[in-house]
Amino acid sequence: MNFDTVQILARTIYGEARGEYFHSEGGLASLIAVGNVVMNRYKIQNWFGKSIKEICHKPAQFSCWNEGDPNRHILLQKYIEDPIFQICQEVALKVIEQQWPDLTKGSDHYHAAKLKVYPPWARGRTPKVRIANHLFYQLGIGD
Repeated sequence: MNFDTVQILARTIYGEARGEYFHSEGGLASLIAVGNVVMNRYKIQNWFGKSIKEICHKPAQFSCWNEGDPNRHILLQKYIEDPIFQICQEVALKVIEQQWPDLTKGSDHYHAAKLKVYPPWARGRTPKVRIANHLFYQLGIGD
């Protein structure tokens, strides 16, 4: 597996879900679930992108990569010395190699459950699953 691909996915998982790792209902499942969403988008091969890197870096899809997001500067560092990042690297590799199950039940979108206003694409839709503080949806389209 391409080292860059694993790093991009690991950094996305870290930026999106590292805080969920210590949540009583989250743990490793929270990290795996973000990886599952990226891989489900990869399987679709539509406007999300044709590679894991394209999918993770697509504007306005994973907030941790957005300009101005407080996580972005951490993700752009050459080395991330947080032990949770080491776990994210392992999760990324195992998700790519399909060694983890799809905990999201095919979901290709998610958002924080605590949002006061849900994203337009989530309104009127039922989540497939909730993992810690994230709600996961299977849209199968590029909303």
